[in-house]
Amino acid sequence: MQVNNDRLTLAVAKAPQIYLAGVIDADAPQRFESMMRSGKIANGSDIYLNASGADLHAGIALGRLFRQGSMVTHLGTQRRQRGAPAKPALCTDACVYAYLGGLYRWAPTGADRIGFPAQMAVDPKASADPDDTSAYLKEMDIDQSALAPLLTAAHADPAWLPADQLIAARIANNGRLPLTATYQVQNGEPYLTLAEVKRGGQHRMSLECRRDGVLFTAYNAVGAEHAKQIVAHGARSFVEVNHAESYPPQQDYATVQDDAVVIARTYPGAQLGSLISATTLGAWVRDRNSMLRYGFEFELGGLDHILRKYYQACWEYAPWQVAKKS
Repeated sequence: MQVNNDRLTLAVAKAPQIYLAGVIDADAPQRFESMMRSGKIANGSDIYLNASGADLHAGIALGRLFRQGSMVTHLGTQRRQRGAPAKPALCTDACVYAYLGGLYRWAPTGADRIGFPAQMAVDPKASADPDDTSAYLKEMDIDQSALAPLLTAAHADPAWLPADQLIAARIANNGRLPLTATYQVQNGEPYLTLAEVKRGGQHRMSLECRRDGVLFTAYNAVGAEHAKQIVAHGARSFVEVNHAESYPPQQDYATVQDDAVVIARTYPGAQLGSLISATTLGAWVRDRNSMLRYGFEFELGGLDHILRKYYQACWEYAPWQVAKKS
C-alpha cells in the first residue's frame, strides 16, 4: 500500500492517491482499515488497483471500506521514474470485488484490464451470509442482471470487459452517480427535480408547472468563484433539447446563485410534452472569448414512469395550457 498525499499530488489530483498492488490476502482489509483510523488514508481518496487474490471475502471487505470512506476506484500503477510510462494494471478475482466498492468507479483506460470472475453471472438464492456475492453487489448498487449477460457472452473466465461495456452496464460510472428524478407538489404546483451528483459537484434541473407556463431552471454547481467567472465571460446561455438549441422568446442571460450558474426559461405549457419526452436536456453558457461552453446535459432514459406522472399532474393542474402528448 503506497500513499501519495504530498502537496503536489493534492494540488494536481485534488485528493490523496493510494496504490494497492500485489495479492489481496485475508489481512489486507485490517491493514487498510488501520491506516484509515490513523488518518494515513483519508476519506475521498483515489484508490489505484493492480492486484489479484483468491480471498473474495477480503476483496469484499476492502470494497466496503472504500464505500464507507466515499473513495474512488481506478486501475493503475505508480510511475517509478519521473517521465517514465506507468506499467499496465491488471485487476482480477478479489481485486474486482474491491474495485466495485468505489463510490465513483473509473473504467480502465489504455492497456489496463479488469477481469470479472464468471461466478458473478450466477444468481444464487438469498443467503444470510453478509459476504454473499449477490448481497454485496446489491449493496454496491451493481445491477447483476446487467452484468451477467456480459460475462456469459465473454465465454471466458475471467471476462475481460472493455470500458464501453462497463459504462453501459453502470459497472463503471466515471465520476457520476445515476440521474435521479423526484416529483412533489409545492403550493399546489407540480414540481419535478432532476439531479446528478458527480465528483466535485452537482447538476440539477427543475420543471415547475405554473398557470402561465412551465418554468425550467438549470443549476450547474461549480463553486462560487468559478460560477462568477463563467457568467462574467459568458456571451449567452441556452437550453438544448435532443442536442438542438431551444428558443423560448426571452432573454438568454445566466445568473449566479450561491455556488451555481443558473439558467432559467419559461416555456408555454404546450411545450411540456416535448421537454419531458426528450432523450437529452442540456443547459450551457457560451464563452464570449472562445469556442468553449460550460454546462451539462442529462440523458433521460429510464425515467419514463416519473416523467409521465409529472406530466399528468401538470395536465390536471392547468389543462388549458398543456397539449396532449402524442
